[in-house]
Amino acid sequence: MASLSKKLLEQLKSAEFRNYLMSTHFWGPVANWGIPIAAISDFRKDPKFISPVMTVALCFYSAIFMRFAWKVKPQNMLLFACHFTNEGAQLVQLTRCINYKLSNKNKPMDVSDIQETAAEKKLE
Repeated sequence: MASLSKKLLEQLKSAEFRNYLMSTHFWGPVANWGIPIAAISDFRKDPKFISPVMTVALCFYSAIFMRFAWKVKPQNMLLFACHFTNEGAQLVQLTRCINYKLSNKNKPMDVSDIQETAAEKKLE
């Protein structure tokens, strides 16, 4: 155990690791973590506020960047982990949205639903 911690400490002190910390391979994924963190924090919010169009777009975005992170040389596993997490979070949100829309299909709409529907139609 002591040799493992000594080896880890040596790795953290290396010039290679310091260069990694100052690269876009590190800071790009760190900046991207805001997206999955926001999606996960939205799990507690009412699903009526979930935009299915945006959620699907974020699913495609994360799938594309997972592939990029895997194919780029050297592989960027931090970016891959970020988008893998986001993909899962967005799929959970999409499921919540679909379940909400299906369960409220036959219920009368209230004022906020009418305003939301009007805003969605303007975008089309």
